[in-house]
Amino acid sequence: MKNIKFALVWIVGAVLLVSCSGGKQVTRLDPTMVTDLSGKWNDTDSRLVAEEMIADALSRPWLTKFKTQHNREPVVIVGNVYNKTREHISEDTFIKDLERAFINSGLVEMVQSGAMRDDIRKERADQQEFASEETRARWKQETGADFMLSGTINAIEDASGNRKVMFYQVDLELTNMETNQKVWIGNKKIKKLID
Repeated sequence: MKNIKFALVWIVGAVLLVSCSGGKQVTRLDPTMVTDLSGKWNDTDSRLVAEEMIADALSRPWLTKFKTQHNREPVVIVGNVYNKTREHISEDTFIKDLERAFINSGLVEMVQSGAMRDDIRKERADQQEFASEETRARWKQETGADFMLSGTINAIEDASGNRKVMFYQVDLELTNMETNQKVWIGNKKIKKLID
């Protein structure tokens, strides 16, 4: 009986000791601050690669040619960006960074893609039955895209002892939706040494 009481006191004490010691400390950071703890792809890589690649795409001749021929801004849709690495990379976050860079440039118009477009169509269908005639969104008024952006993220890891190099390559292509011509190909490489 003495051993059971001793064990119970010891367990309660251990639980109290663990619960009172070493709590987490959280520090809020500026979201634009570069933080690279593991050397793997992170939010900074996503944002900087998207901004740099879209700036490059918008500085190329395809944009001026299109505006001259059509007398308007081109409409772009972002398609799939495939993660071909072995690590988890949020394609959605990267795609949003690409869309944001395109929209904020003011040089192109963007249309919705993927599941969000399907959600909008469901809402439009719902409006046909439940919204007043003056306020409902009409069918067949969507803007078609002139160009689609798509691409891949690849990685190569090289390690020896306690040192590791992470190499990322992002390849993006902008394709004319009507002619299937590639009008721009961009490439961004990131190399990180981790000790």
